[in-house]
Amino acid sequence: MKVIIDLIEDVREQIGNHEDYVVTAGLLKTDENDSTKLIYAGEATLSTANLEEDKRQLTFKIDGSDKRLTIGELIPSILILDMDAMMFELKMDVNAEYKDMEIVGFGKNDEEKRYILFIKI
Repeated sequence: MKVIIDLIEDVREQIGNHEDYVVTAGLLKTDENDSTKLIYAGEATLSTANLEEDKRQLTFKIDGSDKRLTIGELIPSILILDMDAMMFELKMDVNAEYKDMEIVGFGKNDEEKRYILFIKI
């Protein structure tokens, strides 16, 4: 389980809070031949991030629009949260079938300036 403070620390360490990076979802699937391995299965741009205090989570969404969530939009809005909110869980809504997906890791692509939130199906 990843929480907001994990995201803040990783963004600072991996990309130095570089504002131009676009936040994307990276899909990992279990290898059919070896269930202990994960296979990278694609990526999609995230559109929004919503703090849901009642659920105690920060939910990222892919809505199919042209809107692209950047680190410059995301980080300032979560840096001002209190310590309790920093422990909210990170979740992702990909589509109607895949809602409340747990974010299992982080990554980056420096060449294309993407910061990746990995989910597993």
